Amino acid sequence: MIEVKLTELIEARSHAALWKLRTRTLALGPRTLVMGVVNITPDSFSDGGLFLDPPAAIARSMQWLDEGADLLDLGAESTRPGSHAGSASAAQVSADEEQARLLPVLEAVLKARSDAIVSVDTYKAATARTALAAGAEIVNDVSGFSWDPELASICADAGCGVVLMHTRGRPDEWAAQPQLTSDELLNSVRSGLQSSLDRAAVAGIAAESIVLDPGYGFGKRGQENFALLARQAELLALARPLLAGLSRKSFLGHALAPLHGGRPAPVDSREAASLAAMVAAILNGASIVRVHQVRAAVEAARVVDAIRQPASE
Repeated sequence: MIEVKLTELIEARSHAALWKLRTRTLALGPRTLVMGVVNITPDSFSDGGLFLDPPAAIARSMQWLDEGADLLDLGAESTRPGSHAGSASAAQVSADEEQARLLPVLEAVLKARSDAIVSVDTYKAATARTALAAGAEIVNDVSGFSWDPELASICADAGCGVVLMHTRGRPDEWAAQPQLTSDELLNSVRSGLQSSLDRAAVAGIAAESIVLDPGYGFGKRGQENFALLARQAELLALARPLLAGLSRKSFLGHALAPLHGGRPAPVDSREAASLAAMVAAILNGASIVRVHQVRAAVEAARVVDAIRQPASE
């Protein structure tokens, strides 16, 4: 068990850490960065189908940049609960199809905004290679380098930034995951992220290129997510900045059930809850937040950063 002085860890987040990307370096810490999500999919849990057509996804990307997003995260395969993402034996989105959805949007965004910082949400080495060649700066791998053994070396060769997420099993296995105590869950997440860091190191990826994501909703059941959020700062002991993606997750909908006739709040009724969870994540050490509505997140993050600032002076 790692002994953690939470105050020291959270204050350390207030001082800049460098995140080395493919062609540039970002300072993480004093100001929270906002990553806007664009799902180029027919079946994502939050907005599946709305941005599958390239013109809609491109317009959404431009909107997020105009509203103040620091980064875009383009994803072309859903990893919603129950999907077969990451499975080698069941039907899934092929690398060719994923790239056919992703590349027209990526290329158009960078043509229009050459300074945009684009992350690609993929666990496939082939898609990552193609997207990085097209100008992506970051690979956001929900599997933490565990689903495609070639992905780490692709990222190492490109010298790109990486986001390594923790997940307990694949999406079609999440419902069967056993319930864990707070200590058990934190230990699972911490050890899983450490394993991802080890895989990155073996591939030759510099620590400065890595951001870690606790993976809210990815194999965590209901209240486990709140327990993890409450103790998120302890993960800063892994010595890398944290990204938190809580936006619109189902556990927020379940928490709102008493206000919705006993039923989980639908996805489009989770924005206030998403902002509340985002604020908690920032106060518990997240340097980057991944969101589905940018302007409100940017404004809320600025206020939280202003509250945090005296501690760093």
